[in-house]
Amino acid sequence: MSAKVGNPLSLFPEHPILESEINEHREVIQQVISQRNAAIFEAEAEKLHGWADDLKVGLEQEIKDLDRQIKEARRTATAALTLEDKLAGQKQVKALEQQRNGKRRALFDAQDEIDRQRERLIAEIEDKLKQRTSMTMLFTIRWRLT
Repeated sequence: MSAKVGNPLSLFPEHPILESEINEHREVIQQVISQRNAAIFEAEAEKLHGWADDLKVGLEQEIKDLDRQIKEARRTATAALTLEDKLAGQKQVKALEQQRNGKRRALFDAQDEIDRQRERLIAEIEDKLKQRTSMTMLFTIRWRLT
């Protein structure tokens, strides 16, 4: 049995039509894979944006609510008649301000997490773009009609 080693870039140098068909088929497959990866990326990016928006809106609403409560507590403390009531009001204001500050930190932490998730998503896409394909001829069948 004799073996023939051909050009690794050309699987069928003696059959340019077959070579052309194979290359077209390979390009179509790569295009389909690329489109599928783009759709997956869009879906993941959309989920990330939705999650980020929900988180941000929720925390911002909580901060606004705390701001409103702080304003009301200050008004109550200022209107208090006794020193004890004024002191209790100021303690409540301080506690609410601490809660608000915690929510602000949580908002910043959430934004940092969103940035990390976005960077991870971009890195995954870059890895997918680096994919390489190869073709190996496993065997060749030749026949002759007589």
